[in-house]
Amino acid sequence: MNSCDVAVIGAGPAGMAAARSAHDNGAGRVLLIDRNAYLGGILKQCIHDGFGLVKFNESLTGMEYAARYAEMLKDTRVDILLDAIATKITPDKKIHCVTRDGVKVYQAKAIILTTGCRERTRGMLALPGSRPAGIYTAGVAQKLINTQNIRPGDRAVILGSGDIGMIMARRMTLEGMEVVCVLEKLPYLSGLPRNKNQCLDDYDIPLKLCQTVIDIQGGKRLMRVIAAKVGHDGSVISGAEYAIDCDTLILSVGLIPENELAKSCGILIDKISGGPQVNERLETSLEGIFSAGNSLRVHALADHASDEGESAGQFAAEYALRKAAR
Repeated sequence: MNSCDVAVIGAGPAGMAAARSAHDNGAGRVLLIDRNAYLGGILKQCIHDGFGLVKFNESLTGMEYAARYAEMLKDTRVDILLDAIATKITPDKKIHCVTRDGVKVYQAKAIILTTGCRERTRGMLALPGSRPAGIYTAGVAQKLINTQNIRPGDRAVILGSGDIGMIMARRMTLEGMEVVCVLEKLPYLSGLPRNKNQCLDDYDIPLKLCQTVIDIQGGKRLMRVIAAKVGHDGSVISGAEYAIDCDTLILSVGLIPENELAKSCGILIDKISGGPQVNERLETSLEGIFSAGNSLRVHALADHASDEGESAGQFAAEYALRKAAR
């Protein structure tokens, strides 16, 4: 069995910051684990700028932001384990990982969970209608275009005014797609105003508040969606339905902290945030296991997730040093 002082699970903006912070605060061996073949998590598919304004006083792309933190890890003793899926953690802080070399178990003095978040899907929304091709979450569409050079369709409707959805409205327009509109069920914008200005207003893409999709139609491929106006209580207004012809529907309807590992080992989950319950030191209900970044709460900025990761790294290092001194 391999051992370490602090193990960080997830190498996105919070995880990389946590690993660096744990090292800088005296942790002996720090292990950073990620299921991808690269550091940075979702940042690697974010080619738009706006990252780093808080941490570096610069406007960086997601890839540049990830590269900054990867560079900051080079002169440390942090061990980086990529292409490794953490399948189980235990209350006594054992981490079971599936790697290219088989199953490995690591014994840590402290663990930091920085596993990020996931997108809400069509199934979670219970959208009625047929099941044609052409329905994507905003993050999947972003990955297709930015990393695989695949255009998901020709004429798109975006459901939800989250930041990734608005950014993809601009991105798809630049790829030659027609973005008909962004529908938002709420009476106000979900994402940042700057993204509405830069991604919708600058490209004459209409934002329709208090409107949503109530039906999906198509055979092998999406043909149209049925949209409708809704009241402030979210109920559909009778007679306010209309059809929009499209071959692509992008869902930008919110993010959920990814906490299957935390739940599986009995960590208490906050019903409002969806992340672990933590104290003022970001320690979960299990002693020595900490949480930070989007797995704790969904952040508007990656910079804020990194700030939280740095705090978690400090607290975990202090915990590990106290354990070692006993």
